Amino acid sequence: MKGQTMKRTVAVVLLFPAVLMAGSGKYAGEFLAIGVGGRALGMGGAAVALAADATAGFWNPAGLARIDYPQIVLMHNEQFGSLLNHDYGAVAIPFGPSTSLALSVIRLGIDDIADTRAAGIDAAGNLTYDLAQFSRVDPSRVTFFNAADWAFLFSYARRVSPEFSYGANLKYLRRDLGENSANGIGVDIGIWYSPLEDLFLGASVQDVTTTFLAWDTGTNELITPTVKLGGAYQVVALGGRFVPALDVDVRFENRKSLSMIHVGPVGADIHAGLEYQFKDLLFLRGGYSDVKQLTLGAGLRFPKLAVDYSFAKFGSQNDIGDSHRISILFTLETEEFRRMPPPGGTE
Repeated sequence: MKGQTMKRTVAVVLLFPAVLMAGSGKYAGEFLAIGVGGRALGMGGAAVALAADATAGFWNPAGLARIDYPQIVLMHNEQFGSLLNHDYGAVAIPFGPSTSLALSVIRLGIDDIADTRAAGIDAAGNLTYDLAQFSRVDPSRVTFFNAADWAFLFSYARRVSPEFSYGANLKYLRRDLGENSANGIGVDIGIWYSPLEDLFLGASVQDVTTTFLAWDTGTNELITPTVKLGGAYQVVALGGRFVPALDVDVRFENRKSLSMIHVGPVGADIHAGLEYQFKDLLFLRGGYSDVKQLTLGAGLRFPKLAVDYSFAKFGSQNDIGDSHRISILFTLETEEFRRMPPPGGTE
């Protein structure tokens, strides 16, 4: 138990620095930068222009306008020796000829972290709250707590024409660390445009109004806007279809050494991906993410069901583990639930 407790304690220190360091809010929304969906993550997170299913509520809400049937997507991921749990689920529903609504839920957390502050025994066998006097820990006095970040995204998208759509998210964020918590509300906006049949462009602004997180301790955190720009192009070759994609994230947090490119307080990070589609059945993917990771992925598409897998390696040491992400997308693809066509059959 001692080794597992230490690992969980170290994981909290590494993964929730903004929570533990009062007043340090620069990376308060960093857990949302991990991304969702096996397809996008297998392509290094290059999805702003490509996302056209229920995952678009996260990447670019405008992409939700391109769904024609209700969809449900689920993803689970464990990292750092199963200490860190990353869960995601979303439901997207088309309404009428041009509108879509969606609800997405994301949780990143470490559960059952041992709290030994009230369980210390000194050399004389007496209870002590002074860490320097700890001789041993009384297991009966150990309590447990969770450290978790939550995001709830309520999405709206509208298709203006087959070539253009726009969308927005209203999101509620919650952070929990033991007996303390923080809450905040933010807004994302996005557009999608296809100037040519096989060319897709997308742009979104996350936390466009700056998201304010208020802790019950009196500490406040701010999540500044992130501009995400993306493009993708389809090329038919080798009996299938190649789809290269490129995204650029622009932030204004003065990250400098943590950004791939920076000019003063403005930094930019790149996501690049390539997908090969074979008969809309088999998908092979590769990419390079904003944290300088090479990613790999694969997918299978069946009637009403798509399964996508992505892999990313964390560092050169095996003790922190690799990331294996699997997402399942279910589409209620029956005529009964098909999107209502526009009047006259055109938009």
